[in-house]
Order: sequence, then C-alpha cells, then structure tokens
Amino acid sequence: MKLTLGEICRLAGGDLEGDPDLPISGVGKIEEAREGELTFIANPKYLKYLGRTKASAVIVPRDAPPAPSHSLIRSDNPYFVFMKALILFNPPEALYGRGIHPAAIVGQNAKLGKDLSIGPHAVIGDGCSIGDGTVLGAGVFIGNGSSVGRECILHPHVSIREKVIIGDRVIIHNGAVIGSDGFGFVPEEGVYHKIPQVGTVVIEDDVEIGANVTIDRATLGETRIKKGAKLDNLIQVAHNCSVGEHTVIAAQTGMAGSTTIGNHVRIAGQAGFAGHMSVGDGAVVAAQAGVVKDVPPGEMVSGYPARPHREELRREAAGARMPEMLREIRALKKRLDELEERMRKSGC
Repeated sequence: MKLTLGEICRLAGGDLEGDPDLPISGVGKIEEAREGELTFIANPKYLKYLGRTKASAVIVPRDAPPAPSHSLIRSDNPYFVFMKALILFNPPEALYGRGIHPAAIVGQNAKLGKDLSIGPHAVIGDGCSIGDGTVLGAGVFIGNGSSVGRECILHPHVSIREKVIIGDRVIIHNGAVIGSDGFGFVPEEGVYHKIPQVGTVVIEDDVEIGANVTIDRATLGETRIKKGAKLDNLIQVAHNCSVGEHTVIAAQTGMAGSTTIGNHVRIAGQAGFAGHMSVGDGAVVAAQAGVVKDVPPGEMVSGYPARPHREELRREAAGARMPEMLREIRALKKRLDELEERMRKSGC
C-alpha cells in the first residue's frame, strides 16, 4: 500500500512542510525507518535523530528545527498524528478476511450484522447479537444471549460468557475472559458453598481490553467498564466493580469486589485494590500501590498502604536514612552511658 505524503497529512492531520507528492509505503521507528517510510518524533530527546534518520518524512512538534533533507508534518501532537498514520497503513479489516468461515458455529436465533469476519472454530451461542463490521477471530466464544456491538475486534480465543453486553468499537485481545463467575462463597460448618453469580458484565463503547484480562460477572446487577477505558494485559476486575470513562489501567493490576474507579483515573502497573472502596475522578495510583481506603478526586497515591504521594516520598526518604540514624543513636547512647558512668564514679 502506498499513499502520498499529502494524502497522509490530509487524513491524519498536521501541517505539511515538503513534497506533497512524496510516496510513502509504510511507517517505522526513527532509528530503523527506511527510505520511503514515515516516522515521528514526540519526545524532544529524539530530535538528535532528525538529521540521521533514513525515513523520507518525519512527523515532528511544531517547534522542531528545520530538516532540509526531509519532508515534515508539523503537529501539536505528533504521536496522535503518527497513530492515525499507522491506522491508514494497517486498517483493522486487514487482520482477518471478511465472511463467515465454514468451521464457525452459529447458534439458533442469533442475529448477525453485515460485513462480519468470523474465523474458524468461533462459536456464537443461541440468541446472540453481533453488530455490523465486527471481527471475531479464530476460536472466539460468545455465550448464549450475549451481544457484541458494531465494528468490534475480538482477537482469537477471547471468551465472552452468557448474557454479557459489549458496546461498539470495542477491542478485546487474545485470551481475555469476560463474564466468568465472581469469587463468592459462604462458609458453613467448615465448608465453602458457592454463591450463584447471576449478574452480568457491561462493556461500553470504545473500550480496549488487553490479553488475558479477566472481568468477572456481578453477583447481582453488573460489573461495568465505561466508555473509552483502556485496560492493559493481565488485569483482574472482580465482581460488581466499576471502571470509569477514559480511565487507563496498566498491567497486572487487581481489583477486589465492588471497587469503584472514577473517570480519567490513571493506574500504574501491579496496583491492588482491597474492594468496597472508591477512587475519585482524575486520581493517579502509582505502580505497586496497595489501595485500602477511598482516594479523593485528583489525588496521587503510592506505597502500601497507599497514601498521598508526597507523604510517601517523605517516608521513603526517612527510611533511606534509617541506617545513618541508627548509627547516630548508638553513638549517642554510648556517650550517654559514658557520662552516666563518670557521674556515678564522681558521686553525683
């Protein structure tokens, strides 16, 4: 596939500085891009590559220096323009061919939209609904009564259990499990008895869910991932949790039941949430933080148990000085013992 630089600029945005008829055959990293390819610079530390890259054109910040040897696309957000260029050269439908593979299984009373891509050994249960333009990779399982919206991409081996609701333009990566039973048991005379998990999971529009993520169905009601949220790989969302709009969560985060995460929250990797607590809109949770109580809106927390980040930094700094403080305490104790001994001998 080839596009001219002018076409890319028109479709992806930015202001062109150079040859609009320059043919572009693909995109690449600035260190590795070849002639005929497009690359980008979003971080100023990579500006040193501007004169050295072999790429024919570069997407740069507006204040980047001129590059006489390269055509440029200037933008306030080069990374965003580069993302759109990537999509131009790698449209989603190119991943899997359109049509229903003969080895796919479609249940009774299933409603299938137009322009679908359904791979081999995909299973669509009874009474399911699949929206127009959706892609189901090989081995995808959609349980009875579930619905998947328009223009979704479910990569191979995604499992959607029964009566789950998925909105439009949702992307779910390999091995994710949506709607498995929540972890609910009642002890009686030393034996744990399973609580039926009869709720559902609702995934709103424009959500992306990483590989091997598990999102449990609610005991009653729903577990909900709200529109625009982005979940990295290997995340556990327990029953009756709620993740807010446009919240981003990094890998290996775990949420116990009934955790409520607000809108536009940023959660770094391996954070943990104790359950039955809430995180306010715009909060930031640092990597490996252990959140055991509510986090106010806009607050940044870190450490275990999680506390305001500045407080945690002071505690970390104090901890780093602990060996020095112990030496000082031992020296002071020795001096005090010597002083007491002299006073005892002098009869004071």
